[in-house]
Amino acid sequence: MRQRKIVTIGGGTGQFTLLSGLKNYSYDISAIVSMADDGGSTGILRDELGVLPPGDARQCLVALSDSTDTLRALMNYRFEKGELKGHNFGNLLISALEKITGSFSEGICEATRILNVKGCVMPVSEGDMRLSIVLSDGSTLSGEKELDDNIQIKKIGVREIKLARRIRVNQRAVDVAHRADYIVIGPGDHFGSIMPNFLVSGLCRAIKKSNASVIFIAPLTNKRGHTENFSVDDYVCAIEKRIGKGRINYVVVNTKDPSRTILQRYEKQEGSHSLVHAHPSVSARAAYRIVRGDILQRKITRYAKGDEIAHTRAFIRHDSDRLAQAISYIIEFGQDCVFTIDD
Repeated sequence: MRQRKIVTIGGGTGQFTLLSGLKNYSYDISAIVSMADDGGSTGILRDELGVLPPGDARQCLVALSDSTDTLRALMNYRFEKGELKGHNFGNLLISALEKITGSFSEGICEATRILNVKGCVMPVSEGDMRLSIVLSDGSTLSGEKELDDNIQIKKIGVREIKLARRIRVNQRAVDVAHRADYIVIGPGDHFGSIMPNFLVSGLCRAIKKSNASVIFIAPLTNKRGHTENFSVDDYVCAIEKRIGKGRINYVVVNTKDPSRTILQRYEKQEGSHSLVHAHPSVSARAAYRIVRGDILQRKITRYAKGDEIAHTRAFIRHDSDRLAQAISYIIEFGQDCVFTIDD
């Protein structure tokens, strides 16, 4: 039987979570990664060395790696003291490989060999991808890091994001999208990790032309100032404005609520909490099929002491194995029903 070709699109922790589970299946996996990140260690390397942002690509490489636990841990190691405080070893390695090879993609290929990666990882573009954030009052902010760092966003809200300058799509990303059997979007931060990929018009055209079935993984929570009160259909509509109406075929929705303790912690961080649900009346007439199931991570995520942007990272997360099972379920059965997993 031909190995099914799965393409994931996203960035950040969400894509790491998905790929960590999918690598345990016999799929041909390609990960298309946003290059908009400009915060933390990634942002410093980007500004000081003139490299592309390595952080999201590093997470994908580690997720798909079949190397030793020690090497995987090394790639995620974050320095806690000295001039390197806050920097991630894997980010430094990828940036060095980009300098040695002369290209970010070539550097990723070298890292793929070093880490014995099962699949391939590629940037959505090798251009200088910078975000311009338009707030609801018409004012603008520059840089993806502002989405988490600027308090004005929670007060005013985001209207839309744009590219500060036009960039060219990575042709390799176009090629894998054309050949894909399934394209999986998310999970991840809507404006920070997901939508930047669809600001690159060449990728949107490739998805429109592809014969692949498109799966969207709905987020677990809405984000204050970003997607307050969004329903599943609001997320779908926002993405389909870029890739074509009716292009999303399946939506994976979580059915398990986090514990009261986790929700209280989330509310303290965000100022409010809003879980994402599929509204029955909308779902009944939607063009996409919904697969519901308990795909919530149980354990509380711990961050390294040197992680200076840990406060921006989500701690209500999808479970890697449960999420991968849901995707595999769609691939194998492709129908609309509740996806159940026993604890």
